[in-house]
Amino acid sequence: MHTLSNVEFMLLQMIAEHRQASGYDIMKLVEQRGYKEWANIGTTSIYAGLKKLSDKGWISPETSDEKSGKGPTPTRFALTEVGIRKLRNEILDSLSSTRERDNRFDLGLAALPHIGKEEAVIALRKRLDFLGEASIKIRQKYESQGGASLPLNVRALFLHPFSLIESEQAFVSRLIHELLEEASRHGQIY
Repeated sequence: MHTLSNVEFMLLQMIAEHRQASGYDIMKLVEQRGYKEWANIGTTSIYAGLKKLSDKGWISPETSDEKSGKGPTPTRFALTEVGIRKLRNEILDSLSSTRERDNRFDLGLAALPHIGKEEAVIALRKRLDFLGEASIKIRQKYESQGGASLPLNVRALFLHPFSLIESEQAFVSRLIHELLEEASRHGQIY
């Protein structure tokens, strides 16, 4: 189980990306990037998430002198050192050990600029192992229940995740290849 909700994970990413961000800044980014659609993140959850992160000491509020419009002076948030470590750990965890239909992996992908390419490659290789193990477990259960002799509707419940895992493994392999190519072009071969 994750210690951060998807909303909290996304908030840490956006604050890290912009060094400081207000709830309004984050709402605009959520809208622009489509997080509402694929990560089910709404306005209320953004402000509740900011409060939780602040209460945990992972972000710190800073009142800004920049006032535009008639509303109150915006509170901007910055990551604390503990928040930076938490974000890095969460990125690595999401890249290495989420299942094939987990939008947490997408949040990890969105946060790639916050970790090094080498760390990303290591995490993604762990993901390949993780997905391989998940596939083996599903296959074992499939075979133990009758495999190909199962009725189509039951077989489909096993065949669907097999197909998704295979597709995910191919995607992750391509991503690792691209990260290694980028690192090679920038002299970061490992």
